[in-house]
Amino acid sequence: MASSSTSSSVKLMLLMPVLVSSLIVATVGNLNQDFDITWGDGRANILNNGELLTLKLDKASGSGFQSKNEYLFGKIDMQLKLVPGNSAGTVTAYYLSSKGSTWDEIDFEFLGNLSGDPYILHTNVFSQGKGNREQQFYLWFDPTADFHTYSILWNPQRIIYSVDGTPIREFKNSESVGVPFPKNQPMRIYSSLWNADDWATRGGLVKTDWSQAPFTASYRNFKADACTWSSGASSCSSTTPSSSSNSSLWLSQELDSASQVRLKWVQKNYMIYNYCSDTKRFPQGLPPECSA
Repeated sequence: MASSSTSSSVKLMLLMPVLVSSLIVATVGNLNQDFDITWGDGRANILNNGELLTLKLDKASGSGFQSKNEYLFGKIDMQLKLVPGNSAGTVTAYYLSSKGSTWDEIDFEFLGNLSGDPYILHTNVFSQGKGNREQQFYLWFDPTADFHTYSILWNPQRIIYSVDGTPIREFKNSESVGVPFPKNQPMRIYSSLWNADDWATRGGLVKTDWSQAPFTASYRNFKADACTWSSGASSCSSTTPSSSSNSSLWLSQELDSASQVRLKWVQKNYMIYNYCSDTKRFPQGLPPECSA
């Protein structure tokens, strides 16, 4: 663990993006305009004139939604409040994905747990249908007590996962060493709440307690500064995305020195699995992007 002085200073840095964001007034989209409910037979609902979306899971079914738009690069933000209490066996998935057998995908998955035990935030990147690039984290707060912002920045050079403005993972373009990078296939946003008690909690040892159902996950404040894809063409020129903020900074954005400090702090203190450290899983050698 970090020293107390380092820990305190980094905790202050973790809070800075939250404080700064509170000073910025962003236009909040209407979730009815951005998303379609795709399954769940009434268990998914868009409420409060499009300001809130909820997914429910009971023993009969989960539920899910997807974005109306497809995107090819962008900065995607969504606030989520996860299933509270005994959420063991449940998974809340929030991800970008293309279609087909050689699909690309950028994953957030939140693995539920027994009351009082931490959620596991599971991340993965698929390129050309190949995944197995998992990193898992605990969070430094209770993700069920309030809404928190989960972000994906995806540009031609890198993918950055962030929580409340704090980067937790960076996946760089490593095409130079033969690793495909998601850059040619437009992706939709998908989210679902479903039962995965065969594997989600302690490898499937802890089952879903259906007496706690229905389980509910909530979403709000979606924002996409992104290139949308329609009829085979991007809304962006080579340099200028079509976005609500008219800002294309994300298209070439990388982690500055302060963000690198926060990233290292999170990975030192909260990362619980990293495929790039799993030599038993890869006895023939770690994947090439791990040393790129």
